[in-house]
Amino acid sequence: MDMSTPLSVLDLAPIAPGQSARDSFEASVTLARAAERSGYRRVWYAEHHNMASIASSATSVLIGYVAAHTESIRLGAGGIMLPNHSPLVIAEQFGTLATLFPDRIDLGLGRAPGSDQTTMRALRRDNSSAETFPQDVQELQAYLTGHTLIPGVQAVPTPDGPVPLYILGSSLFGAQLAAHLGLPYAFASHFAPDALIQAIAVYRETFKPSAQLAEPYAIAGVNVIAADTHDEAVAQKNASYRSRTRAFISRGPIARNYTDAEIDTFLASPGGRQLSAMTRYTAVGTAAEVHDYLESFAKECGADELITAHHALNIEDRVHSVELTAQP
Repeated sequence: MDMSTPLSVLDLAPIAPGQSARDSFEASVTLARAAERSGYRRVWYAEHHNMASIASSATSVLIGYVAAHTESIRLGAGGIMLPNHSPLVIAEQFGTLATLFPDRIDLGLGRAPGSDQTTMRALRRDNSSAETFPQDVQELQAYLTGHTLIPGVQAVPTPDGPVPLYILGSSLFGAQLAAHLGLPYAFASHFAPDALIQAIAVYRETFKPSAQLAEPYAIAGVNVIAADTHDEAVAQKNASYRSRTRAFISRGPIARNYTDAEIDTFLASPGGRQLSAMTRYTAVGTAAEVHDYLESFAKECGADELITAHHALNIEDRVHSVELTAQP
């Protein structure tokens, strides 16, 4: 890779219109194999619930499936929304993954619901579930290292090697927690860009070394659409972000299919501009243009690694974007 900043991939596991969840899983395997061939550091999958267009709800199961169809690339959760689960269950799941696929499994942890209020209740979660997130992270970490904090309770299997933990966030809370626990920090700047610069600065300034990590390590999310020509990349970006906007505003019992012209009109409105601002950090263009953007972005925010979310609508274009972005 020509880039000096390590690159990884965030696979959003989309279910495209007219396709099935099984199609999405096969696309995730294809994308991970491309990332492995191209020298990416890791591929992560995020926990979402009650979203018909995202197939990664059973995140640990998807990680295991992709791991069985790849050889060496690290795979993990970016992230598991820990307040939705007991720390013991997640330790059992990721202890199993790390036992089956040694030295290949990461575990990123977030405290958001990854769902709406009704789905939160279906998950048996309430609004206070996130309050114990710091303690839950430490309980989980202790299970995975075989040093349980709950007398008489252990997670089986306990992996032979480490399962690195990462704190995910989009605010100063996650940055401060990651620094306090001495864990790597991953900022969700691919959809929540506002606090990126400040959060990474706070993380670095307040970091305390730990058994897992001696120096701070920050990862920043960034959207990428790379294609053979600039115009082709722009066209893919427009189609992808129209599709994303259409899904966002078409939710509910009386959904309708908006035309491209209607979507563009909405995106030009105050509400649409607010939605567009969520993807402020987006690299679009040829391989060279994307490289320049990513290097500048990493320097601006002080990231040690970038995790790239490739948004082309079809899997062939996403794979090509992954390959182009990694080209020397």
